[in-house]
Amino acid sequence: MHGGAKGSGAPRGERNGAYRNGMRTAEMIEMRREANDIMRWSRAMLRAGIG
Repeated sequence: MHGGAKGSGAPRGERNGAYRNGMRTAEMIEMRREANDIMRWSRAMLRAGIG
């Protein structure tokens, strides 16, 4: 059996051979989610005539 043990598997981030530009890191995904939430809220406020 391969893997499953704590610490096994590919390294995270730039140390991983498949790493390209950082756009799919956990931090960037969370940042995009937050930006999308803000945009959704802003559009809702504009539709409601607030702002």
